[in-house]
Amino acid sequence: MNQILRPSEARGDADFGWLKSKHTFSFGSYFDPNHIGFGALRVINEDRVAPGAGFPTHPHQNMEIISYVVSGGLEHKDSLGTGSVIRPGDLQRMSAGTGVRHSEYNQSDTDPVHFLQIWIVPEEDGLEPGYEQKAFPAPERENTLRLIGSRDGRDGSLTIHQDVDLYASLLGADRTLAFDIKPGRKVWLQLVKGGLSVNGQQLTAGDGLGLLDAGAISLAATETAEFLLFDLAA
Repeated sequence: MNQILRPSEARGDADFGWLKSKHTFSFGSYFDPNHIGFGALRVINEDRVAPGAGFPTHPHQNMEIISYVVSGGLEHKDSLGTGSVIRPGDLQRMSAGTGVRHSEYNQSDTDPVHFLQIWIVPEEDGLEPGYEQKAFPAPERENTLRLIGSRDGRDGSLTIHQDVDLYASLLGADRTLAFDIKPGRKVWLQLVKGGLSVNGQQLTAGDGLGLLDAGAISLAATETAEFLLFDLAA
């Protein structure tokens, strides 16, 4: 199967003291012409923010911005009047659309927050800005592919304004799952924690893998694995 391996150590790196970030795709001052995005998937930043620190209010337009917290609490405020704390098991989607301003801070003064910031290009520009947050507790994600985001919001997932299905899994050691990539689709898999074998390709925490061909894939945890799977239009 045609694939793109993105090892954790090959990602872009940013260290601002209060923020340590790894960029799977080109972002900010990091640019790699070979890794600009994967279809509509434009950004996967793995961010670690120091206690009490964060991103002050700043603008966005025409992007679906998704936050997936690994540990700690991320405090969000925006110009839509939304205020929330995002914790492990939660998923937040902010549609920037015609324009929105927001801030993100570590909710704790003592512990860091570790999260993935994901950007997906929407189907069209000029959408009305919007916000959505839902909890997907660990038991819902254990040893299965739990749909957490989709174009139509089915099965209790968040709505994403793009032809993408986003799955999350907590796969126990020595457990396996199967996924079928349909014709006209492709998959990006991002391993958050643990170890995973994808059709025999070994992944460790922080690794990403793009799969470009239709067909069945086998996911086998070599140790307890937390990962996201993006099923995208090719």
